Amino acid sequence: MTKSSFSAHPYLLGFEQLDRLVERSARNDGYPPYNIEQSGPNAYRITLAVAGFAETELHITVEENQLMVRGVQPADAEGRVFLHRGIAARQFQRSFVLADGVAVLGASQENGLLHIDLDRTMPETVVQAIKINQNK
Repeated sequence: MTKSSFSAHPYLLGFEQLDRLVERSARNDGYPPYNIEQSGPNAYRITLAVAGFAETELHITVEENQLMVRGVQPADAEGRVFLHRGIAARQFQRSFVLADGVAVLGASQENGLLHIDLDRTMPETVVQAIKINQNK
């Protein structure tokens, strides 16, 4: 079975980076669960279930069109004995690839949910006329 690639298509020129972005985003596991919703014509909201994490234990960064959310909890206190441990208390890293023109407006946390609001600015349509040079 051969792996298909965006950059291998003859009509898609300069999309090599898209292949890398798709590959990088496919590496995420299922924790923590999240929703992505459209909250307006050009507005989006990512909601992650981060029960048990304090604001100081969550880190949100954007670098090169990649939104990264990390959660780091301190090690369990000594002397705690769990009879059953069903609540996940582990570190996580969740990444989202943002399209050009998508900006993070802010983040808030309530009731164990982390909300990240995004906005997309629509680029202006540019029509460029190309002059044809005559060969002599």
